[in-house]
Amino acid sequence: MNPLVEIVDLEKVYHTGDVTCRALRGISLEIFPGDFVAVMGPSGSGKSTLLHLVGGLDHHSAGLVKVGEHTLHAMGETARARFRRAHIGFIFQFFHLIDNLTVRANVELPALLVAGRDRRAIRRRSGELLEGLGIADQAEKHPWELSGGQQQRVAIARALINRPTLLLADEPTGNLDSASGREVLNILCEFNQRGQTVLLVTHDVLAAARARRVLFLRDGRIVDCVPGGDVKHISSHRWFSSTRSAGLEVDLLASSCPYTSTVG
Repeated sequence: MNPLVEIVDLEKVYHTGDVTCRALRGISLEIFPGDFVAVMGPSGSGKSTLLHLVGGLDHHSAGLVKVGEHTLHAMGETARARFRRAHIGFIFQFFHLIDNLTVRANVELPALLVAGRDRRAIRRRSGELLEGLGIADQAEKHPWELSGGQQQRVAIARALINRPTLLLADEPTGNLDSASGREVLNILCEFNQRGQTVLLVTHDVLAAARARRVLFLRDGRIVDCVPGGDVKHISSHRWFSSTRSAGLEVDLLASSCPYTSTVG
């Protein structure tokens, strides 16, 4: 099977005045169709930078990023925007919904930006997603009328409206209570089981355990890769030991948290 995402010797360098920051330092990675990969690491390790480069939101400094047949560094801005609309679904921690649009309009907006799309087909697709995510009865409300968990469901529906090749999730449970977070993770796992490829960035070991593979980043490098599905195995990784020794306690709450620790 050919990889869906191919990353080779990827580097990202930021320059601010006389200060140079190497956010990514030669990362190589393959993600296959139907995969569910979680990325963990301390703040500043390059997790979100990696996600943004894979999604075509930023330009890398060196290396290769290829998604399907699309080599990102060879694409101009217009082509990159079309690529994102057609192939990438984004889910963020803070939802980024448009308050003066209804739930249905928020979900349908990315599809309406694709030239030639049939509005009736878009309406059917949005209805199916809202129904499947349990928020069909909220379709004519505005985001500010919904709970955080409901807003994230809207954001997931919006991310899936164009049937993306790759779903990118940046801390999707970070702004939710544990029950809502569990529901969001269940939804991601359900769509992954249907064949949706997912790349997840998270600080939460309980969220990462839902993935098939867990990558650990430190100082812009992949330092390890372990199987998902086992909270205890992931939480015993040396990265957690090093963060504890630095005084940054990781509270796992493994015995009381309602997240499921197995994939699927």
